[in-house]
Amino acid sequence: MKTLKSILFLALLALPFKNLLAHALWIETPLNGKIGQSHQVNIYYGEYATQEKEIPNKWYSDVNQFSLWLIQPGKEKIRLEVKETQDGFTASFTPAVQGQYALSVVHEAKELGGTTKYEFSSYAIVNVGNVKAEADVPNPLKTVFKVQKLHQINQEVQFQVLLNNKAFAKGKVMVFSPQGWSKEYTADENGYITFIPVWKGFYVLEASNYEKTNGTHHGKTYDASWQGATSGIFVQ
Repeated sequence: MKTLKSILFLALLALPFKNLLAHALWIETPLNGKIGQSHQVNIYYGEYATQEKEIPNKWYSDVNQFSLWLIQPGKEKIRLEVKETQDGFTASFTPAVQGQYALSVVHEAKELGGTTKYEFSSYAIVNVGNVKAEADVPNPLKTVFKVQKLHQINQEVQFQVLLNNKAFAKGKVMVFSPQGWSKEYTADENGYITFIPVWKGFYVLEASNYEKTNGTHHGKTYDASWQGATSGIFVQ
């Protein structure tokens, strides 16, 4: 029995650290906002499929020191003040003009996972009134839609995976439903993925990218990098 336990322990150590660190950071906020009305934003870290939201002092490395940026229509982006809550962080902004607003987080964890560098990112879109132009989301890895809208149950949802603003062919995306269902999809040669939601509610999409690459990060050497990027859709 001791020999079996030792084998299992060694097998666990042999797994890439990225398989052990499955948590993600994501943003939840209503899709539509109104001019002059405060709009609330929530930021969480954990496992969306099981509604596990870790308290901020338990977040990996220094991820709880992220910056939340607001990209406003026709204006420079601004950093929003965030306040810690029991299960994450909250922030708010008040739209002043019509258009599409984007909320963005991109944070490289200070600590390495073994010899892997980790980047957590997320973005969310808020439509206010008549949207004439799409907001420019600066995140290096992201899932994008032709139109940000409320999606319908049992109807196809299509999005594109982009890496550094180019189609991420064969990119991997996990889709998490509010009922706990999840499935991994692989993008086609043009970075597109299609799926059909069968439950109503808020879905989280998590794109990931793992590469063998060398460098130093906060004085430590790494030989691989991992990016995890989330966004969400509303299904009615």
